Amino acid sequence: MCDTLVMTRTTTAAGVTLFAKNSDRDPNEAHHLLLLPAADHPPGSRVHCTYIEIEQAPHTHAVALAKPFWIWGAEMGVNEHGVAIGNEALFTRAPADKTPRLLGMDLLRLALERAETAREAVEVITTLLERYGQGGNCGFAHPLYYQNSFLIAEPDDAWVLETADRHWAARRVQGHYAISNAITLGKQWDMASPDLVTHAVEQGWCKSAAEFDFAQAYSDFLYTRFSDARKRCAATMTALQTSSGRATPESMLAALRLHTADAAPDWSPAHGLTGATVCMHASYGPVRRSQTTGSLVAYLHPQRPLLFVTGTAAPCTSIFKPLWLDTPLPESAGPAPTGVYDPHTLFWRHERLHRSLLRDYPQRITVIQEERALLEQELLEEALAACDAPLEDRRRIVAEGFSRALAAEERWLTRIAAAPPNRRQPFWHERAWAGFNRAAGVPTDALV
Repeated sequence: MCDTLVMTRTTTAAGVTLFAKNSDRDPNEAHHLLLLPAADHPPGSRVHCTYIEIEQAPHTHAVALAKPFWIWGAEMGVNEHGVAIGNEALFTRAPADKTPRLLGMDLLRLALERAETAREAVEVITTLLERYGQGGNCGFAHPLYYQNSFLIAEPDDAWVLETADRHWAARRVQGHYAISNAITLGKQWDMASPDLVTHAVEQGWCKSAAEFDFAQAYSDFLYTRFSDARKRCAATMTALQTSSGRATPESMLAALRLHTADAAPDWSPAHGLTGATVCMHASYGPVRRSQTTGSLVAYLHPQRPLLFVTGTAAPCTSIFKPLWLDTPLPESAGPAPTGVYDPHTLFWRHERLHRSLLRDYPQRITVIQEERALLEQELLEEALAACDAPLEDRRRIVAEGFSRALAAEERWLTRIAAAPPNRRQPFWHERAWAGFNRAAGVPTDALV
């Protein structure tokens, strides 16, 4: 389960479009940050996506991707032209295809590599969707099959695109928008596949073209309901509406860290076997199997898009760090992660802190919150002021941002080690995380 948000430039304090997304995946499905340069490809070149091979474009743009480590595509990313895309799993009445085809994440990366505008990205995705279809296992620890929706933004435009098998509809976004694992388009769209309406009528999902509503006709009831998709979307839309006209990157960070509207000071992700939040925490059972494994906020500066990335799980326990497409990831980010514990990687190094915090979340999260907020504010302000700075200065800002974040997490680990858990976790939650740790080979002594 995921959440993707956009505030177009008419609704932000600086007049710059803001984009944000949480990527929710299996808890051990390590999140990988990847920067790829622009490239030219010989005629007849092919590109191998997660499962299938398709024709390569003559030229691919430079991209910054945030992705599950084992998938060719990405959950979210930004290209050199400031096009940002996030995808969401959709469960619809059109059966998800188990045949290996293009994953929604593959379509996302292909669009970033090939499109210079948001409108072009819609065309890339829909053309490839109609030609190759979407299908194949999207799950890491457990098989999972779904279709996709996309929120696509650039400095001057934004679109929402929702699909069901090879059927789709798209609409230009005005103001702000959010998507969360449910079809949001109803009777209004700007573009659609030719058979979108007729297929629904033929299947008996609506009585006539006159009464057709995309969300009502195509939505699956079970997954949409138990993912709390509409509840999460309502929460993020409320957050966006509240900040409309004065939205900042900090507004988007706060939206990605939402738990519940009425969360008490002692709120804990350990309670409950159902329910999903924007800042998603895994627990026991099939309904709470997902965890936010990485987060992104993009400041779509017209000349030089600026990203704030975690590269790590649970934004409420993570630090958003600055990154530009032309500033390489610093050595402190470590090698690419896998689904096995490796403290040399950014993702798994943070898991020591994240999973230690979970042992008594209400008490331990207070140990880090104040310093995290101050550090993050310093990193954001310095980066935002440097969008027009020389490359050397921006490289330093990125390197120092990652270094300071890692040093802070080491300090926090020491502090929470001195704050032993004072409450026992619910049995099923404790059992779930013991299983996650065992599956990834997380040593017992790695957690405090």
